[in-house]
Amino acid sequence: MNNTVTILGCGSALPTREHFPSAQMLELRDKQFMIDCGEGAQIRIRQYGVKTNRLNHIFISHLHGDHWFGLIGLLSSFGMLMRTADLHIHAHPDLEKMLKPMLDYCCADMPYRICFEPINPNAHELIYEDRSTLVYSLPLKHRVPSCGFLFQEKERERHIIREMIDAYEIPIHQIAKIKQGADYVLPDGRIIENSRLTTPPTPSIRYAYCSDTAYSEKLLPWIEGVDCLYHEATYDDSMQARAKETMHCTARQAATIAQKAQVGQLIIGHYSARHSDKTTLLKEAKEVFDNTVLAKDGACFTINSKITK
Repeated sequence: MNNTVTILGCGSALPTREHFPSAQMLELRDKQFMIDCGEGAQIRIRQYGVKTNRLNHIFISHLHGDHWFGLIGLLSSFGMLMRTADLHIHAHPDLEKMLKPMLDYCCADMPYRICFEPINPNAHELIYEDRSTLVYSLPLKHRVPSCGFLFQEKERERHIIREMIDAYEIPIHQIAKIKQGADYVLPDGRIIENSRLTTPPTPSIRYAYCSDTAYSEKLLPWIEGVDCLYHEATYDDSMQARAKETMHCTARQAATIAQKAQVGQLIIGHYSARHSDKTTLLKEAKEVFDNTVLAKDGACFTINSKITK
């Protein structure tokens, strides 16, 4: 099972022929999570053949239009496709106030339920949990309340060694406990330590999304050591003043965050329409953090664990 992130859009406020506004589809532990939903996100979903049958949660970082204007179209299309499963939208509480009148007017007969899950973009806290995944908010530094997201797999079970099951005639009803770390007690009272019966679990994956934000080292403790970081890199070095004014980052600043946080891989995106050629952005980022790649609409990145590299 691959853990992947597909870039549906990695441009900034002004769409270009090459890049649509921000939107991603994250696949983690056989679940789908959408991160931001800029204008045209559903068009990209169709163009790239991205399946949405396991999509039940959408996370919106902030309420600038290039991060959520695609929602009404996507939600309407789900209705026409006769979706029946509940869909949860995690966002600043003001999103419901803005979106609900449009839904009431345009999508009154939806066959599924839309559940708004308010989040506080100014707090670092757990905002979603299921059996295998945790999602935390990451307060960002922007012109409006904005937060990134940290997606984290829960620790997996240990791998039991098949030969040990046979050697100690371990009954089936004991195997689950052993995978969870328990020792095994033989009928004669002898204890077989778990470390002899199992091998370590597959490393858990951590993926962080940080856009839109000015340079902020407050992120470092929360994203330290993540396997993959998506960080906005709106401008190159020549536009540092503009980056400061609009509370965005340069590619070099994004790479500095990645280097200081010791992440596994950095994906940069949210490009200004001023940058038709992204090679300068990549060059400046790689001078600080070599394992940097450029986001591209339609690109699908596999998220690998740092531990297994």
